[in-house]
Amino acid sequence: MNGSPDALRRDVVLVVDDTPETLSLVTDALEDAGMTVLVATDGTSALQRVALVSPDVILLDAVMPGMDGFETCVALRRMPGTEATPIIFMTGLADTENVVKGFDAGGVDYVTKPIDPDALIARIRTHLANARRMSSARAALDAAGRALIAVDTDGRIEWHTPRADGFVATLPDAAGTAPALPAAVMQWLASAGAATEGNALAWPPAAPRYRLTPIGRAGAQQLLVGVEENDEAAQRARLAERFQLTEREAEVLFWVARAKSSRDIGEILGTSPRTVDKHMERILVKLSAENRAAAAGLAIRVLGGG
Repeated sequence: MNGSPDALRRDVVLVVDDTPETLSLVTDALEDAGMTVLVATDGTSALQRVALVSPDVILLDAVMPGMDGFETCVALRRMPGTEATPIIFMTGLADTENVVKGFDAGGVDYVTKPIDPDALIARIRTHLANARRMSSARAALDAAGRALIAVDTDGRIEWHTPRADGFVATLPDAAGTAPALPAAVMQWLASAGAATEGNALAWPPAAPRYRLTPIGRAGAQQLLVGVEENDEAAQRARLAERFQLTEREAEVLFWVARAKSSRDIGEILGTSPRTVDKHMERILVKLSAENRAAAAGLAIRVLGGG
């Protein structure tokens, strides 16, 4: 028997519906399936529940008095910790317009009323498994120290690593829902220029602070974009802080990370290649790196470029 915390932990499902019959049916089915159920009867109380407890899945009625399900979904997506929580709509509105509206609000799936408990539980388990796989992938990216964002086809930020916090904070909200890449960036990402290996977009154009690089797809509807600070002074300062380097050592390591030779670095800094090599010796000691390539790799990780 597996006694690990993960094995013993019950999945938490928040059910949001104003109909007692639906709440009773869904709650009984979920509890019989071994899940812990939280209940809210309107959008406001759902937000209050999520502020206290982070559910693994949210089942959300589309039509409720006051704040409807679509508005509630938008608000949930803006709350810390729920950006990637699967939200499944429960609705009698199966027409295309409302289905699309649910996905646009941030839903990942929908089930029609009357609810089929077996089908609902199967969908919940599928989305839980997908969410855990994505969570593991993000954790790996976080641990690697990369600055990455995942955007949907409309440019909205679906998730990002902590290293990309500064860039995401500069973005406007898309229709009051979530931060989004400007239309010009999305157009560039869809262009041939973005498909060219090693190509990057300096942003914003007037006073570039970042370099954006397409990495690939993070899912069927998600594009993964690398973010790198374009401010060389800020990058050197980060290296100095992370590795306890002097200002000159940080400058040398900065250019080593960009594959510059000692001769090149000497010309850039106005010093001799021999002096650059002396700085490099001290850098290797401080980084506990075996050689120049290893030091460059460590620097690239800190700068979010590799």
